[in-house]
Formats: sequence, structure tokens, C-alpha cells
Amino acid sequence: MTWRYRLAAAFLILGAAALRLVYLANNCPLDLAPDEAHYWDWSRHLDWSYYSKGPLVAWIIRASCWLFGPLSVQLTGSEMLAVRIPAVIFGSLLLVSLYVLTVQVFRREGLALAIVAVALTLPLIAAGSLLMTIDAPYTCLWGWALVVAYQAIFRGSTWAWPVLGLIVGLGILAKYTMVLLVPFLGMFLLATATQRGLLVRPGFWLMSLIAALCCLPIVIWNAQHDWITLQHSLGHAGMQSERGVHWEGPLRYVALQFAILLGFWFVVWAQAVWKHRPWNERRPEAAYLWWLSAPMFIFFGLFSLKNGGGEPNWPVTAYLSGVVLAAGWLAEEWPTRSLTWRRWTFGATFGFACLGLLLTLAIHQITWVQPVLARIAGHATMDQPMPLRRIDPTARLRGWRTLAREVDVLREELRHQGIEAELAGAAWTLPGELGFYGAGHPTVYSLGAALGDRHSQYDLWRPNPVDDPKSFLGKTFIVVGANAQLLRGAFERVEPMREVTHFDHGEPINRWQIVVGHGYRGLAHPRAAKKF
Repeated sequence: MTWRYRLAAAFLILGAAALRLVYLANNCPLDLAPDEAHYWDWSRHLDWSYYSKGPLVAWIIRASCWLFGPLSVQLTGSEMLAVRIPAVIFGSLLLVSLYVLTVQVFRREGLALAIVAVALTLPLIAAGSLLMTIDAPYTCLWGWALVVAYQAIFRGSTWAWPVLGLIVGLGILAKYTMVLLVPFLGMFLLATATQRGLLVRPGFWLMSLIAALCCLPIVIWNAQHDWITLQHSLGHAGMQSERGVHWEGPLRYVALQFAILLGFWFVVWAQAVWKHRPWNERRPEAAYLWWLSAPMFIFFGLFSLKNGGGEPNWPVTAYLSGVVLAAGWLAEEWPTRSLTWRRWTFGATFGFACLGLLLTLAIHQITWVQPVLARIAGHATMDQPMPLRRIDPTARLRGWRTLAREVDVLREELRHQGIEAELAGAAWTLPGELGFYGAGHPTVYSLGAALGDRHSQYDLWRPNPVDDPKSFLGKTFIVVGANAQLLRGAFERVEPMREVTHFDHGEPINRWQIVVGHGYRGLAHPRAAKKF
């Protein structure tokens, strides 16, 4: 029977990957998210590290565009498919790691297949397997770190420790929170009597050393840039906020995690975490899953006291070993519970899997449900010009091609007047989108540091109009996302402001202001930017 379960899992994983590739290659309605476009812009300036993240995501995108860029342009008219192919691959490998980890811990191939099937219905997994953000390689590497660490700890494989160090090191190059796996693993070893001896053997420390060596590119780059990433990370986590404690933060944090796991899956995970709490758990394998799950959730829960709740994806890796722990808990409870409990549990599992699948399909084809969302959101008003944005999670991924086309038309109009205009965005989210979808992939600058937006990688690339105004004196700029009034002092003459609105089926989804300024003089009195 083993081969049947594995064949079924392979069919599900490869089938889902194939469907995602077909979806991306055939008129995908979802443009690159601002984060994706931002990392694509990084990939045009390869470096050892960047303002807010390590270099891995930029290296991966550049490699994928080099390999698949021409095919992507042929199929989709842009490099969108090439940018996102790695996300599809990483998402598939993540599912394989969950299957392997489940078999390692519980020796049950059927349970592993069930985990893969349920994971494919979760919108969180679907998003991570489609959008090429730092979470795609990060979660995949965390999943395989769980597998290799189990091999090192419970099966005594000496080769696994250095391999684990390499995986953790690569994960840190993707997202810094990968470093948390090391102390969480150490806490498990320290708290588990049968495994405590591994802390005095070379394997754990060799793993830590290799992971640390992989961080050298980030360390060297930051030493050369005043440790800007550390300052950004502290600010992003709320540690440099002038406001005190957000007592409502943990409630918002838990509510957000409850929502993204559709309620039911969060409750199942929480029950499994409580049942297998390490001071009440005799099996080290279950304790291993607990220590690589609950502490991550608690860690970001504590940070929510400062940042007010954080981002929904911050504790995502808590649910990787967590889903295996939860599945094992359900399997153990099943034969001991009443018939009524089993019926309700089966019905809820099936029902929420169907709900997750429907939500996943709706996100991929949001226009199918847009009429319903439009009724819920109501009509556009002066106070709410784009009501759909309040309830449509894909709104920030739509309309960028429309904006770029309008900017291209404006550039051509200026060229006919003998003017070669520079492009700039008023926030860090805009230059990547304009550079990606604009004709010829133009260089786009950010004026965000002078207009109240937070600092970004664009402020480190020189020359730029904010820090090096002399290099741009007298030039004409097309500025997207800024009010004309804010820019009057920066130019000799500012044309009347234009607006670009993207509509889907008659509903306004996105709107941008465009200002053309002639005779750049510099932003001599910048507003106080949010530095981090």
C-alpha cells in the first residue's frame, strides 16, 4: 500500500503545480504584488544583501528570469511567469517535506497523504505557492530543515547536521526569522532528557557554525551600510515605536491567525499544541514538533504587544510542524472518541476543506465572485471611491499593467515634445511595478524618503533624486502617487495632475495620481520620513 499513497501524493502535488503553471501562463488576472515587483527590481541590481532582506530572493528571481524569461514573454507578454515559477516549485517541495516529516514521525503514509490533500485546500498554502515573495523559499527551507533535523536527532545520521546548517543558512538568506529554528531546536534538546546529550556533541554546533557562515554576505553588506537592516527590522517589529505597549495587540494577532486558518484549522492546531505540551508529553517525537511550532507562535505574539498585531504571515512556519502535530492528534483521538464527535469532526474537516478550496479558487478567479463582493461592498462614494478594496484581497495585485500603459503613453507624448522624462514613485511600492510593466523596463526612482514614506532599497542606490539632486537638475519627471501640491517646490513648473483608474467589470479597483514636473530643483525641505 505504501507506493499507492506515495503515488497519490505525487499526483496531487504535481497536478497542483501543473494547474498553477497553466493558470499563470494563460491570462492570469493577478499582476505582480508590490513585494514581488520590488524583489524583481532587486534582481536587476544583484548584491550580497539588501535594505530589508537577504539576497536569496533576488538571486532566485534573476536565475529564473534568465532561464524562463523569453518563454514567459512569449506566453504572457512579460516576465511574470518567470518570476513566479520558483514559487510554484518551492510550494511543491514544501508539500513533499510535510509528507516526509509525517512519515518520519508517525510512520503512517495515509496520514501523510491526508495532510498533503488538506494543505492544498488552504488559501495560505496556495498564496505561498503562487506569489514569489521571500516566504516561498523560506517556508520550503524550513520544511526541509524539519525533515533533516529529525534525521539528525532521531536517526543519528551524522551527515544530516552539516546539511541542516546549510539549509538553515540558505533560509536566513531568504528571511531572517529562519535563524529562530536554531534556538528552538536547542530548547527542544535541552528540555528532552533522551536527546539532551546531543548538545555536548559536535553535530548541533557544527550545524550552527555552518548556518552562521552562510550569513557572512548579510553581515559584511550591513557592516558597509551602517547596519541598516537591523534598524529596519527593529522598526518593522515595533521596537522603535514611540508608542508604548499595544495591549490589544495579542488579541488582534490571535484573531488574524484564526481568520487566515479559517477558524477550524486554528482550533485543531491549538488543541494539538495544548495536548502535546512538552511538560505533559512523553514521546520526544511529538515534543520535537511542538518545540518547532508553539514557540514561533508565542514569539510573534509577544512582539504584537509592540507592533499592534503584526503581519498575517509572520508566524507561518509555526504551522508546518504544527499541521503534522495536529494531524497526529486527530488520528490519536479518533478511535477513543464518541461516534457523535467523529461525525462532527469528519463533517467539519470535509466542510472546511471545501471552504478553503472554494476560497482558493475565488482568489485565483476573483472576477467570478466580484458581483457578490460588489454587493457587499456597496457603491462607490466620495468617501469610499473604491469600496471593493476593503474586502477584495487581490486588489493590490490588479491594475498595474493599466497604470504602466498610461505612463508609457505619457512618456511618448513627452518624447514627441523632445523631452525624455525620468520616472519616479511617491512610495517604495511603485518603482518596481512601473519598472516591471513599463516598456523597456525603465529605471524608476523613489521619492518616498522625501514625501513621508518609509526608507527602502531605492534610497541606497545612487544617484537618486532625493540624495543627489544635482544629478537631476532641470530634468522632467513623471511622478506616480504624489499630490501635485507636494511637488510644486521641487519643480519649476508642474502640469495639472492626472488620474488613472483601473476598472474590473465596471468596478473601480485601483487609482493613482500622476504628476508631470518640469525643471527639477530638488526636494530641499523633505518631510520627515518613516525611516524604517
